[in-house]
Amino acid sequence: MKLALTLGAALLAASTALYAQSDDKAARREAMKDAHQKAMKACEGKQGDERRACLQTEMCKSAKDPKACQERVAKARDHAAKARKACESKPESERRECMRRELCAQSKDPAKCEAAAKEAQAKRQKIQEACKDKKGDDYRACVREQRAKK
Repeated sequence: MKLALTLGAALLAASTALYAQSDDKAARREAMKDAHQKAMKACEGKQGDERRACLQTEMCKSAKDPKACQERVAKARDHAAKARKACESKPESERRECMRRELCAQSKDPAKCEAAAKEAQAKRQKIQEACKDKKGDDYRACVREQRAKK
């Protein structure tokens, strides 16, 4: 009887923790969206490298550890530069695949990175298929609408 009661309490605690994590993830996503919108507003009117640097600074200001944030961004930029250099000789049709392969090879978990990249590619293709008959503002609205769908 005590074992069943203890097991039930443990399952209840685990399930509430699981729901709390999903709420926490949604809250973090919203916080990131808000921070991104603030950064976009703060960097309005700037272009090119100046805009990129402004966005990086603004986004890292709200991080728990701004210095670590700056280091992560610099590391990501270096990885992207290496991938671009490795793939620059590829024809346009193969370049996206090459970039994905190169970037995922440098990640902590290449298999997980590859799976996420393929999932994102499938999602992009689905959106393009749904919006293929639209042009201009109608196309952009369609893409936004399709991205909002889960």
